[in-house]
Amino acid sequence: MSRITFDTLLEAGAHFGHLKRKWNPAMAPYIFMERNGIHIIDLHKTAAMTETAAEALKQIAKSGKKILFVSTKKQLKEIVAEKAQSVGMPYVIERWPGGMLTNFPTIRKAVKKMATIDKLTNDGTFSNLSKREILQISRQRAKLDKNLGSIADLTRLPSAIFVVDVLKENIAVHEANRLGIPVFAIVDTNSNPNDIDFVIPANDDATKSVEVILDACCSAIAEGLEERKVEKVDAAEATENNEEENAEKKPARRRTTRARAAKAEETSEAAE
Repeated sequence: MSRITFDTLLEAGAHFGHLKRKWNPAMAPYIFMERNGIHIIDLHKTAAMTETAAEALKQIAKSGKKILFVSTKKQLKEIVAEKAQSVGMPYVIERWPGGMLTNFPTIRKAVKKMATIDKLTNDGTFSNLSKREILQISRQRAKLDKNLGSIADLTRLPSAIFVVDVLKENIAVHEANRLGIPVFAIVDTNSNPNDIDFVIPANDDATKSVEVILDACCSAIAEGLEERKVEKVDAAEATENNEEENAEKKPARRRTTRARAAKAEETSEAAE
């Protein structure tokens, strides 16, 4: 797992908070000082809390569970999508679909609708439809893919969500809190950290700041996934070895049983 350092965060501008007049008092423990009316975040705490969050994410990934990444900020969409894809995790970078977590079965129906449309395309059913119908269905498919394509593989509720800017993604945080899903988040000085399980105090507007934190977290997730693979291989090998040992023991047991039977016969004959 790649460790995140104070200097890396400093170079990325992770210490720049919002104007003092926009601050949330609940963020006071994470603020180092005020400079020119702007709050400066304590990067020592940022580094330590990023590592704590990364370790927790690693354990979730190692257990084979999914982590949903959420960020609909225009300047961060590509970064979040790229990092989530690199570790095979679902993500939301367009509008958050209301009820995505609290009404998950409905979202799954919409995802299945995409699969149904794809099936119609592949089996030639489209050829029997009019041009207007084909156009309408194609537009519907494109809209569904834009909003839900990145969560097509999410067949059950995620075990955690990772949010960038809890103020903007407050609906996602609220839904996760209602369902008891752990929330990991990059929290700026204008946000409330009280609803977040794993707070990472940092600048949530600068692309570089978000990128270095996501790098550390996704590196930990990748490590957890790799350890899971190794454990599976080891378990498979152990099972195979046990089966071989049992197979070898069976003939030995048969030989022992035969020897005992022969000895019993000899003893019986001698007695006669």
